[in-house]
Amino acid sequence: MKLQLKKYTEQIKEWPQSGYHIIAQYDDDKIIVYQSYRPEIGNYAANNQYFGGAFSLDRMTWIKPNFLWMMYRNGWGTKEGQEVVLAIHLKRTVFENYLQDAVYSSFKPELYKSYVSWQQDVQRSNVRLQWDPDHDPYGVKLERRAIQIGLRNEFIRSYSKDDILEIEDISDFVATQYELVKSKNLDELVTPHEKPLVFENKELNKYLMLK
Repeated sequence: MKLQLKKYTEQIKEWPQSGYHIIAQYDDDKIIVYQSYRPEIGNYAANNQYFGGAFSLDRMTWIKPNFLWMMYRNGWGTKEGQEVVLAIHLKRTVFENYLQDAVYSSFKPELYKSYVSWQQDVQRSNVRLQWDPDHDPYGVKLERRAIQIGLRNEFIRSYSKDDILEIEDISDFVATQYELVKSKNLDELVTPHEKPLVFENKELNKYLMLK
């Protein structure tokens, strides 16, 4: 596994406790995002290094750069249809391009001129942006917000193959760490080493409400 890991108890001292933050593992070339699928889709992706087979190009797919938010969503890989947990090494430039085309999934009067103009943007854009409460390893809701991004049409087609550098199946790692969570042994829990991401594009940071 190529993910960089760090003890959870050390990381929480470094993470912001509130506000809107893209907390992720990234460098100048890539960012890690997570998805969970049933074996038919997840195994195909890991084995072939692209999304194909039973993967649908006709419905929106959501990517999450925050590991613990993904673990909340998929129940640490225990929910039906989400047993195969994938770490997708995504081109960082592509990730930023997604966000530059993204439209919020709900109307925000401070960002859009009117409800009608927001609806028009929703119809135009093929990328959805959503901020949800982040969660701790036990699934407890936090003050901090975590981002997820929905892709459709040409964005999902490029994402499924061209935008990806590597796909890792991290299901075994997730299962091992979940045993520590269930035994309430967070001192030994390790998670991907993540830190807040901000962009050089100040307008994009403002639009995303990043601080």
